Amino acid sequence: MKKKDKENLNVIEDTEEITNIIVNRALEEFDEDDGTMEEIAERIRKHKRRFRIKVLLIISAFLFVSIGSFLLIYLQTYTEVRVVDTRKSGDSDNNNYRQFADGVLKYSRDGVALLNRKGEEVWNQPYQIKSPMVEIYKESGAIADKGGNDVVVFDKKGWRGEIHTDYPIEKIAVSARGIVSMILKNENSPKIVCYDAAGNLLVELKTSFTGTGYPMDLGISEDGKLLLVTYMCVQDGVVTSKINYYNFDGEKETSKDYEVLEEIYKDMIAPTAFFLNDSVSVVAGSNKLLFYKGKETPVLAQTVTLNKQIKSVFHSNRYVGLVLKNEGKAGYELCLYNASGKKLMSQDFTGDYSNIKIDGSQVILYDGKKCSIFSRTGIHKFEGEMSHNILEIFPMAGVNKYIVMNANGMEVVRLVK
Repeated sequence: MKKKDKENLNVIEDTEEITNIIVNRALEEFDEDDGTMEEIAERIRKHKRRFRIKVLLIISAFLFVSIGSFLLIYLQTYTEVRVVDTRKSGDSDNNNYRQFADGVLKYSRDGVALLNRKGEEVWNQPYQIKSPMVEIYKESGAIADKGGNDVVVFDKKGWRGEIHTDYPIEKIAVSARGIVSMILKNENSPKIVCYDAAGNLLVELKTSFTGTGYPMDLGISEDGKLLLVTYMCVQDGVVTSKINYYNFDGEKETSKDYEVLEEIYKDMIAPTAFFLNDSVSVVAGSNKLLFYKGKETPVLAQTVTLNKQIKSVFHSNRYVGLVLKNEGKAGYELCLYNASGKKLMSQDFTGDYSNIKIDGSQVILYDGKKCSIFSRTGIHKFEGEMSHNILEIFPMAGVNKYIVMNANGMEVVRLVK
């Protein structure tokens, strides 16, 4: 770019200054014998037109280069990674990792710690949990001993409390306030309980095979006042799912007093239930995806009928994702829905991945060293392998940059061709 062009660009925000520059330059080129004032004015107008055209050409070239760079970066599939930085995080042989708050949760049988994005420890808390099972909602989380009796509750600032149960823990869910709901095994009468972060029992619901049915899954609202439970039962020889909502906002005495909604679906099993946000909850059944809306008494807002078998369900606070088994051909279909139940993306892929997550507008699949990344619009952004088995991965600031946790600690990688 010529120096003169750059000077012009530097003053395009000041219209009066631009006009003065054009007029002065034009007058510098004329002397008294160059013509009448009308002729001089016409020449000045021509200078203005040429100046505007030059600026428009420069802006157009800049936009063309920018759009071209965007398409080059975002509309292609990368197949390799380059390690940009390595950040050790101590002995990682027995650790597991989960993205949490603005960092990484490192947990094992012996304790939990929060690492920042430089791999530095923010806080840590020792415990003894044989089979850690983690649930996270926004900036609160809980780690339960699956099949055991202990739960620890934490947030981004650290340890909040500990819960001890009378019966083995089967499943848990956690609210943004740190309220933990659980399904407890109890022979033929499983229990559904809710505790606050300090370990105080808030609610206890009794279930039975012949009454409510067996609880399959549960979710709890952001404020911890609305509980969603899916049950499986058999009615007249037909497998049936019951979807129940309980509201704990008032003083109640029995589970029926808490109940605000019950819906029954025949020939369907509903093993997955969760809250997307404070007003949208989702039930994933064997042949349906159900979206409910409401903070006090939810109503069914959208039903998505599925004609393929579900392999896995995953979600963020904004999207719901499904991996469906393709019929009659190899591979799977990856689908993404928004909070209103509208399908945003459908993309076929091959390969089996044991871990699938949504981070922002990206779907990340990984298993061992293998990794595949899709954008929300279905662009296959990456298909390749890392140098070590992936324990956790998520994007960071920068073009095509990701943080990868492995047995050696933390790596910052960039996608390359």
